[in-house]
Amino acid sequence: MQKIILDTDPGIDDAQAIAFVVAHPELDLLGLTTVFGNADVETTTNNALIILEAFGCSAVPVAKGAAQPLSQARMPAPDFVHGRDGLGNLNLAKSENTALDEPAAEFIVRMANQFPGEISLVAVGPLTNIAEAVRLDPSLASKLKELVVMGGTVHRFGNVSPVAEANFINDPHAADIVCGFDWPLRIIGLDVPRCDVTRL
Repeated sequence: MQKIILDTDPGIDDAQAIAFVVAHPELDLLGLTTVFGNADVETTTNNALIILEAFGCSAVPVAKGAAQPLSQARMPAPDFVHGRDGLGNLNLAKSENTALDEPAAEFIVRMANQFPGEISLVAVGPLTNIAEAVRLDPSLASKLKELVVMGGTVHRFGNVSPVAEANFINDPHAADIVCGFDWPLRIIGLDVPRCDVTRL
């Protein structure tokens, strides 16, 4: 079983990512860490709890993370895409479960120390929590099996502007820290889901 932490800002698309992870028979989900992005962090954290409940995985811990970028002002949430509640305006009741008292960055560092070399940290939102985790423990990179990031774009237009992808532009300073660090790192850019299948 591959141990995984999913750093996420659910979000309709991230709800699907969570579904894939919990359904995969070879993945051991150690926890979700939440971040602002598709909605404010209070909303994304509640959404993470709701989604885990819906999938019968309420025992999976959720650690609330960054509410804003490292340096710049937070951009408005894209409610024209994800709705005011981040889940397409389903307006679900607030979860009766709660997140850990432990912040996301601390949770990531603690898990990496508990399972050195075993964890795939997968980030599908702004990279603020990952940057904060590196600040807490500069040796974090050596304790992870890999870091997988969904962000950026090279050969295609961005989804926020012609040159900007949402996860990176929401906290470019965090993206700079994370991408400049010596990780076992894979970046899956917007190019991948927008691949032109007619050219394959």
